[in-house]
Amino acid sequence: MNTNSRNSSGSEEAPNTQSRHLGHVHLEVRDLQRSIDYYRDFVGLQVIEAVGRFAFLSFGEHHHDIALQQVRRTRGSESGTRPGLYHVAFEVPSEGELTAAGRWLREHGTPFDLVDHGVSRALYTQDPDGHGIELYVDRRALESGRERWGGATERLAG
Repeated sequence: MNTNSRNSSGSEEAPNTQSRHLGHVHLEVRDLQRSIDYYRDFVGLQVIEAVGRFAFLSFGEHHHDIALQQVRRTRGSESGTRPGLYHVAFEVPSEGELTAAGRWLREHGTPFDLVDHGVSRALYTQDPDGHGIELYVDRRALESGRERWGGATERLAG
């Protein structure tokens, strides 16, 4: 485990960054069904779950490889909120690593939120350019986890 190493800029790295991998990409889209059709028919993803304005598509190993969220239209706007990247998510192997990442962010004065989605426990923050970043632990196989999200999200104390 790489708990006290320095990165190329000389600042301390978050613990065990080598064990992380790209978990999923969350996109905001204008037309949810059109996007589902595209990612299913062209890319080959399967719809795992669809709840309200959200759809989760997977190649099969994970709950989702792409999350799609239909943006809400604002009053007086034909186009609504602008579609685009909502966040990039990186899976970590344990809740201990999630806790260590939160500690690192707190020590560096970076705001973050902790959320329990049932299928995962997640930490949300932003990179220096304001892009959404999620670190999460997949909890589906745990006794306290759920197989499907179902729309339930609980904010946790960070």
